[in-house]
Amino acid sequence: MSEVRETKLPGVGVRHEFTDEDGNDVGVIVHHDGRREIVTYDVADPDACHSLVSLSEPDTKTLAQILGVSPVTEIVTEIRQVIEELAIDWMQLPSDSQAAGTTIANGEFRTRTGVSIVAVIRDNVPVPSPEADFVLAAGDVVVAVGPTDGLTTLRSMLGG
Repeated sequence: MSEVRETKLPGVGVRHEFTDEDGNDVGVIVHHDGRREIVTYDVADPDACHSLVSLSEPDTKTLAQILGVSPVTEIVTEIRQVIEELAIDWMQLPSDSQAAGTTIANGEFRTRTGVSIVAVIRDNVPVPSPEADFVLAAGDVVVAVGPTDGLTTLRSMLGG
């Protein structure tokens, strides 16, 4: 069995990679929302994706059954996701965002989503741990931490 390399992809999920018997690098990107992407990389340029198959969570389970994956492995993965339960995401406020011009406190983002805004990047300048009275502006990149469903709600609230 090949060695599997794991790389955390902030705001996305985790990439698992291995080198197959023919020397090709194969990866599976496991997104926070349960989607999986199967990728292979160009031998000449390992940063170039050669092919891509995107699977929904139910499709992933179907493929796992076909491949003979043990349900125990699936349960361990689900437990690990529950334990980790936090994700991080970067969200840019579009120019027409209704959140632009409001403070973090007035937006009630944490109350409404369970997500904490841990930083804001404005004009390539990071503002770590912004205070509740920090006013968001169009073009800001909000760095948020919380449960994946809360991150999805926050992205919608910010207009992304």
